[in-house]
Amino acid sequence: MNHAARRIGRSLALVLPVVLVLSGTLAVTHVPWAPAPADSPVLASSAHKASAPDASTPAGPATHRAPKDVLRDRLIAELQEQDPGVALTSLQRAITRKPSLARHCVSIARALGKAAVHKYGAQRAQRFSRPVCDTSFASGVAQLS
Repeated sequence: MNHAARRIGRSLALVLPVVLVLSGTLAVTHVPWAPAPADSPVLASSAHKASAPDASTPAGPATHRAPKDVLRDRLIAELQEQDPGVALTSLQRAITRKPSLARHCVSIARALGKAAVHKYGAQRAQRFSRPVCDTSFASGVAQLS
């Protein structure tokens, strides 16, 4: 009995590493490490939507805009249509959905603060301040006060 257990152990010791290496290699090949090709219809469609000219951009050839710029412009428009509180809530949600935008949160919140001062004046704009991106909104308000 001891001999059979030893033989099974040796077989597992030889086969198990091979199985683990092969399964790891197969798992890595299924991860999309490289970006999608430029002629991909999904990429082309999203690039077209992101770069389509609107009322705030001059007409002409479509140019690629960074996601942070698109978000900032959308939030400033939202601030103009509604109020800074709504825009700050949308900023927080956008960063929760797409954490890669978090590094731009300070600059976007500061831009929202400046836009709020232009719309409401410094004293009233300060009332909308929230702890989104620390105190960046308040900092944007203070810069124009």
